[in-house]
Amino acid sequence: MREATLSAVLTSPANPDRLPVAEAAPAPVPSRSAWTAGRIAIVAAVLLYLLIVLVVPLSALLIETAREGLGAAWQAVTSAEALVALRRSLVLTTIAVAVNAVVGVAGALVLVRQRFLGRAVLDAIVDLSLAVSPVMIGLAFMLLVGREGFARPLVDVLGLRVAFAFSGLVLATLFVTLPYTIREVSHVLAELGTEDEEAAATLGASRIRTFFRVTLPNVRRGLTVGLTLTAARSLGEFGAVLVLGGAIAGRTDTATTFIYTAIEERHAAGAYGTALLLAGISVVLLIIANLSRKRSDQS
Repeated sequence: MREATLSAVLTSPANPDRLPVAEAAPAPVPSRSAWTAGRIAIVAAVLLYLLIVLVVPLSALLIETAREGLGAAWQAVTSAEALVALRRSLVLTTIAVAVNAVVGVAGALVLVRQRFLGRAVLDAIVDLSLAVSPVMIGLAFMLLVGREGFARPLVDVLGLRVAFAFSGLVLATLFVTLPYTIREVSHVLAELGTEDEEAAATLGASRIRTFFRVTLPNVRRGLTVGLTLTAARSLGEFGAVLVLGGAIAGRTDTATTFIYTAIEERHAAGAYGTALLLAGISVVLLIIANLSRKRSDQS
């Protein structure tokens, strides 16, 4: 823009001392259809990696499930033990989604809109569950609220039971799913800026009205993606719930620990069928997340 304005001024009839301005030749645009050897090698390497890491294992799971018999797998998945474990996983997922819907938006607003001492530390803590193993998370909670835990006296006074109980499963699931919604909503808030909210405030809208009528609708795409990833992560959690819950049949077992127990007991049909069901649900959730992210980018 500045170059165009300068060119117009220098060549204008009102400027008798105008100077000729040489027009720069347009830079050649590389052809997107040119498949060089290097480009082919990179694409082939990526496809091969995805094939080995994702497609082959899922295909093996599907083949083994079919070999055991789809009828036997379905019967194992719909057994009383499997349904109890699946129902518990769905309840944990529902709780995680509900809590993260509130904490995710609130946490994103704090990290993006507020400036305070220790903000960088809090920003790093949000990603802590992504950096440490879920087994370590479960062990840390056991050291905190277990039989000899530091916080066990407080837990006893409050009448709570965390270790080897459903509340422990909730705590472990909330910890491992913490970053997803906060990060997705934070990215959207950072891209949007504060113009719409400032305009609403100028028109006399209260903070609560601005939040529900402006901020929340603007971040709905990011919120949808974050909650979808939260649901997929909570369904697939294994390490933390195994250590903190103990995988007690009928009490603290989840869909993932049911698979583990079925493998230990050589109940292949139950393990393969439940694993295939969870894989299918996770794939659907990831497709929903990707579609929501694309719609957000286009809007």
